[in-house]
Amino acid sequence: NINYLAFSRYSSGGYDGQIFAIFVIMLAAAEAVIGLAIVLGMYQTLQTIDVDAADTLRG
Repeated sequence: NINYLAFSRYSSGGYDGQIFAIFVIMLAAAEAVIGLAIVLGMYQTLQTIDVDAADTLRG
């Protein structure tokens, strides 16, 4: 992200680097939310977050 901000600072003065850095941060936050939703769904179903118990979720 720092590279994008530096590129934005020393390029033609546009905000492209800053916008891309914000987009990358938002994408990482969305991935974290999806991972947390998977863990919470597993906990609600199995009452545990043990990965070995996750094989019971298969079809």
